[in-house]
This record gives sequence, C-alpha cells and structure tokens, in this order.
Amino acid sequence: MIILYIPLAVLILYFINSLTNALCIQKEIPEERQPKVFRTINILITILLISSFVEVTFT
Repeated sequence: MIILYIPLAVLILYFINSLTNALCIQKEIPEERQPKVFRTINILITILLISSFVEVTFT
C-alpha cells in the first residue's frame, strides 16, 4: 500500500505546485508573498494526504 501511495502523493504535490504557480501568475501575486502561498498550500495538501493515508490504512 505504501509503495503505491508515496509516488502518488509526490505526483499530487507536483501538480498542486504547478497549479499554485499558475495561480500566482494569473492573480499577479507579488514575489515576496509567493513563498508564503506555496508553503501554506503545501502544508495543507500534506496534511490532507497524511490523513487520507491514515484513514485508508486503519479503517
């Protein structure tokens, strides 16, 4: 299970980051605010991925 989940999680994080980059470009978010936006989104997606892994594994 974990062998399939980790590559999928990395792929999801990659696509979310590319979508976040497109959002920053489209909304013209200043360069100094972009790291905060990326950090926030990455933390939230990581929490979501970990909680979904725990739910699938232990239920």
